[in-house]
Amino acid sequence: MGYRLNAWVYCISAAMTMILYGFDASTFNAVQGYAEWKDYFKHPNPNVIGSVTTAYTVAAILGGFFVSPWMSDTFGRRVNIIFGSVLVIAATCLQTFAPRVIGAFIAGRGIIGFAQGIALPAAATYISEVAPTEIRGKVLSFYQLFYSVGSFICFWVSFGTTKAPQLGEWRWKLVVFLQVLAPIALLATIPFAPESPRWLVQKNKIDKARDCLRKVRAESEVEAELLSIREAIAFEKREMSGVSYKLFFTDPSIRLPVKALNNYSTIIYQKVFASNSTIQLINALNATMGILFTLNATWMVERFGRRQILIGGALGQALCMFIVSMVGSQTYTTPTGGKSMGVAVAIVILLFSFILFYKPSWGATVWIYSSEIFNMKVRATGVAMATQTQNVANAILQQAFPVFLAKAKWYTFLFFTGFNIFLALFCYFLLPETKGVALEDIDTLFGGENHREAGERMEHAGVLEAVEQGDLNARPKYEQDSDSFEKKEQVQHVERASA
Repeated sequence: MGYRLNAWVYCISAAMTMILYGFDASTFNAVQGYAEWKDYFKHPNPNVIGSVTTAYTVAAILGGFFVSPWMSDTFGRRVNIIFGSVLVIAATCLQTFAPRVIGAFIAGRGIIGFAQGIALPAAATYISEVAPTEIRGKVLSFYQLFYSVGSFICFWVSFGTTKAPQLGEWRWKLVVFLQVLAPIALLATIPFAPESPRWLVQKNKIDKARDCLRKVRAESEVEAELLSIREAIAFEKREMSGVSYKLFFTDPSIRLPVKALNNYSTIIYQKVFASNSTIQLINALNATMGILFTLNATWMVERFGRRQILIGGALGQALCMFIVSMVGSQTYTTPTGGKSMGVAVAIVILLFSFILFYKPSWGATVWIYSSEIFNMKVRATGVAMATQTQNVANAILQQAFPVFLAKAKWYTFLFFTGFNIFLALFCYFLLPETKGVALEDIDTLFGGENHREAGERMEHAGVLEAVEQGDLNARPKYEQDSDSFEKKEQVQHVERASA
């Protein structure tokens, strides 16, 4: 069982990138409620505040679309994680010790977003390629769990600093500076983890791939899996000369509602509560519940499958958003702009219920699904596309949501109701189930050819090694012999005709 433990350890190490993401994504939501932060940066207006979150997301899109796939396919999955961790540490120092200019803070957020765009897709790809098929779903569920852990740490630290006014400006600076913890942990573990065996095979480093597989598979499984990987990748090298971006629009990872809640829950709760300490406590409790709710995915994903969880989660989220809209819009608003305590508690419970549905489904399972559905030729690019498609939508929403909420008020949540219904229908009609399917067999679910079986035919024909060496036009020996025979017959025919 040592190999199974190794697989868990290496995959959990990579999943710690989501602690980094969870902490970072929650940081600005936490600090924007501090009077000390507003004073430090001279009370930025709402447009500037929107720019802080947008800078993070736009930079993540740039890193994810244009840098992450190239780095991941060129240098390996681990390099992305290491490079991203170093950038986050540097950017955190810039944010914490920046001069009293909001531009410096925005620059730090942008660098962190760029680093996340590079590291996150590579980490998800690494986990999907290293984890054994039978536990792949469980291991990938920890990916989202660790997002909740990062958010948990951020919000509880933030709540703690609200009780320590003597810290002054360090009330918000401490929250920001603690972003260095996750990248330090990653730098202490990832360099010692094996590289993805599938990436090594793609680079024709067969012996190194075999050594890496031995660390995470039983000895009796190594050669069979290695051959399956070689066969599938050889087929992809020969038959897929480029990356077709039309493949990437089958992934439903645009998760608008929860991103709005993550980035602007403080603003939403300000509509029902007056105390910043109370709001930070609710955010912290929300993050705590997020951990507990995400744990459901660890047992649900292999029992019910990916598709059912995504459909059920979307419908549950739609119901919660609809009721929030009705409760918020149809109840009395106090002269100060808040709600009665009973209504406020009801809204908090509904938003917590939203997280109950979201965390095991569109929080955890969507990462599992989008890490599984792409073949090796396009996996790094595909996972990056899936991640950054979410960020494109998020960038738009981050700028629009504060204005949307100010104009439409509680009816804003009807938009999220409709979007979640769309997601449920999308999954029902378009997404196949991937539970228990080996990565090399996924293409058949989408109507494509089985890459492993096609590669197996190449191996039987004796051209597998030639294709791995780069001879994409290699043909079976019997075809070569047939050509030689035909040419010989043609020469003899010409000689007889000349005579």
